[in-house]
Amino acid sequence: MSSKVTINARKFDNSVHRSWSAELIEKVGSLLLFRGVFDSEVVHPELGVIGGGTVSYEYYWLDQWYNVFRFHQPDGSLRNYYCNVNLPPRYDDGVLDYVDLDLDVLVWRDFRVELLDREDFENNAGLYGYSNEIRAGAENALVRLTELIERREFPFDFKDSI
Repeated sequence: MSSKVTINARKFDNSVHRSWSAELIEKVGSLLLFRGVFDSEVVHPELGVIGGGTVSYEYYWLDQWYNVFRFHQPDGSLRNYYCNVNLPPRYDDGVLDYVDLDLDVLVWRDFRVELLDREDFENNAGLYGYSNEIRAGAENALVRLTELIERREFPFDFKDSI
């Protein structure tokens, strides 16, 4: 089933914030699973240096307000998880688009959890005029992600030696 797709992370005004290519490797119900490989080193403010060859398994549900990235070192070991709170994505004609609502959850290998970018969410909520429905959807997504992480439920059930 594998096929190359373009993934666009958009801001609330629909402008593209980031764009990359990945391979669709599975579709089960509303879940789309992609695999991407970093072709060069990336320096991220919270994640540090992500080396070239790092593999990203990306989980998107067409009916959920979040997505989950599972990063693996080039040797295959788990690096971390990174979760985005977003509006439910759209997938059409080889392109997956989602509106990133700026709230992020970082999960380290030892399952330490960090909530990131709350200030960005609040600033953009004011800038773009997020409705009460958008705010509630984002907060509910954080609660759901926290539950999945704490219980080590899919996709946080990857077994890796620490």
